[in-house]
Amino acid sequence: MKGFTYKHTIYSCFIGYIVQAIINNFVPLLFLTFQSSYGIPLSRITFLVTFNFGLQLFIDLISPAFIDKIGYRASILIAHITAAAGLIGLTFLPELMPSPFMGLMASVVIYAIGGGLIEVLISPIVEACPTDNKETAMSLLHSFYCWGHVGVVLLSTLFFTFIGIQSWKILAGLWAIVPIFNILLFAKVPIATLLAEGEKGMTVKELVLNKLFWILLILMICAGACEQAVSQWASTFAEKGLHVSKTVGDLAGPMLFAVLMGSSRAIYGKYGEKIDLHKFMYFSGLLCLFSYLLISLSPSPVLGLVGCGLCGLSVGILWPGTFSISAAKLKGGGTLLFALLALGGDVGCSLGPTTVGIVSGLLDDNLKYGILAGVLFPILLLIFLPLTKTTSKGAVGK
Repeated sequence: MKGFTYKHTIYSCFIGYIVQAIINNFVPLLFLTFQSSYGIPLSRITFLVTFNFGLQLFIDLISPAFIDKIGYRASILIAHITAAAGLIGLTFLPELMPSPFMGLMASVVIYAIGGGLIEVLISPIVEACPTDNKETAMSLLHSFYCWGHVGVVLLSTLFFTFIGIQSWKILAGLWAIVPIFNILLFAKVPIATLLAEGEKGMTVKELVLNKLFWILLILMICAGACEQAVSQWASTFAEKGLHVSKTVGDLAGPMLFAVLMGSSRAIYGKYGEKIDLHKFMYFSGLLCLFSYLLISLSPSPVLGLVGCGLCGLSVGILWPGTFSISAAKLKGGGTLLFALLALGGDVGCSLGPTTVGIVSGLLDDNLKYGILAGVLFPILLLIFLPLTKTTSKGAVGK
């Protein structure tokens, strides 16, 4: 690995989260195109996103069994190979398979494997790098998913505007260059492991019997729920607050949320060594609670949109911060710990929007009441976060 240092490893991990942003956010931009080009009902097309995240959840669950056996390098290379193959598959599998929908599903299956592996692997690879200030590195790392999200939406929109939506297959191929480039990097950079050679990590039983693990898992569920409960509805608030079209609302709302969430992570990544992580997370939890109340109780649509932005700013540190606390408190957790935490975060990402949607539906589709019900998640986070300081890492439950 001559010429490459652990700094390059961290850069590769930054790109890895951009790859995951491409996987999760590119296809939803093409829903109407798939509907008109292939004659697929929108209900079946939206299932592609549900299936993508569902398969990533499954990968979160099963991946520790083989990651530790084949190693981080082989696993992260497989992740990027499948991510690139899935994106390239979008360009020809719809025409090659018996039906266009089957071709799209096949592509999603392939790149969702990559997305799930990236989510499990990237954080422990960074955590294992022999560098100082791991909390700030972790926060900066996770900001790149936000920048990737913004970049995918902006650059894809510009491409569709100037080149044309009919050339979307060319763009899919261009996005595939990102994971292909990262394959070359990950093949060369040094990669450390969380556990020393011969050292055994905690087992599932040991983690399950550890009180601190359950506290951290609840924090991850709350982090995912706090983030997605508002993020999924940000375009609606943009449309109402700015009185703009759905297209502009889809850009303004989610992008405002993503930019501010990424900014929060980048700020902590820059100055985190001077900031107490627990205090920063607690303040963020309070700001998140305030943003939910502003969105749900304010009579002004514009203030509702401001609340969406504040929510993005507040949730930025919650996911990477929980990872950092977990790595520090449960040092023997290894890959299994990160995989289970990622699983919890993904469960929260599904639970948050679902809770908002169900409550809104029960109350005459009033989205504000749904968001108000979502205050449960920042409140739970504020209750359980202090327990990570008071609970011993060796505390075992019965």
